[in-house]
Amino acid sequence: MSNQESISKFWFLVIPLSLLVVVFGFLIIIIPSNAVLLISSNNYLGISNFAYGQQEEQENQISPDITTNSRNVQNISSKKVHVDDIDIAYKTFGKGDPIILINGYSFAMDSWDPVLLRKLAANHTLIIFDNRGIGNTTSGDEKVYSIGLFANDTAGLLEALKISKADVLGWSMGGAIAQELALNYPDRIGKLIVYASFCGPIESVRPSQEVLNALTNETGTAEDRIERFLPLIFSEKWRNENPNYLEGIPKTTETISNQTLSHQLKAIVNWAGICNKLTNITQPTLVIVGTKDIATPPANSLQIMEQIPGSWLVQMKEGGHGLMYQYPEQFSKIVETFLENTNTF
Repeated sequence: MSNQESISKFWFLVIPLSLLVVVFGFLIIIIPSNAVLLISSNNYLGISNFAYGQQEEQENQISPDITTNSRNVQNISSKKVHVDDIDIAYKTFGKGDPIILINGYSFAMDSWDPVLLRKLAANHTLIIFDNRGIGNTTSGDEKVYSIGLFANDTAGLLEALKISKADVLGWSMGGAIAQELALNYPDRIGKLIVYASFCGPIESVRPSQEVLNALTNETGTAEDRIERFLPLIFSEKWRNENPNYLEGIPKTTETISNQTLSHQLKAIVNWAGICNKLTNITQPTLVIVGTKDIATPPANSLQIMEQIPGSWLVQMKEGGHGLMYQYPEQFSKIVETFLENTNTF
């Protein structure tokens, strides 16, 4: 089935109630009152796939200040553990079942939205870490950076921390790593959340030309390169309506080298992809993306959802690549709803 045919089989239902419980067999889903429910006709075991999106009248939001409204993750001491040829810097906090967060291109572990961290930490033990070569994680030997290597690093971190199984949330490049992790280490992964990602550069819809230009322009310092790319994780409309949009992204003191940025970019471009293997993923899966994402266009998330049996698809209206910074409360609620109402087998 083509993406266009699949999209034509979706329909929107505006929920006017403050709270609605929908029961499909054994699954109970709580739908917030300010959401639009998107239901797919592609059912698996009698369970529909769902998606949420903001109604147009909803006001734009920026994540609250990290120092006053949530845990200041920068004040949590980082630790290091040796994994293969590198020392991985990580932080753990919260209580409950473990969930590991895998970041995307150029982002350090302190950059996760603070509202998301606070919400998840209430019921989960969070593990956040720096990918190979980022921040305080070492680059290791002369290994060629790859999505598969990053997945091995993540699995090694879980093993070093003596965590037998964890849920995983991966953003962008981190979503690609999470998919590899679910395929190559299925016994270690509980629930899978793929946020604003893709399943391979060949089969996927390419980013906008503006994003490609920013990514492939390797001139200047690492800071220069990140400054060129960062505004593009938000839509032009959002940037115009929220001129202080960059203030919603937590500042990090961790450093990133030009070499690491180039290595990460090559890892993304040279990834063979796993689009034809996604049917082998058996973990409960949530796929979430913004409708205005120009870095990983929404069609890529639809492609992932179509291949993973029983997966959920969430498209947040007006959301860009950095939608967790735009709609932190709604994003966190969707993630929490998924984690609370799915079971691993």
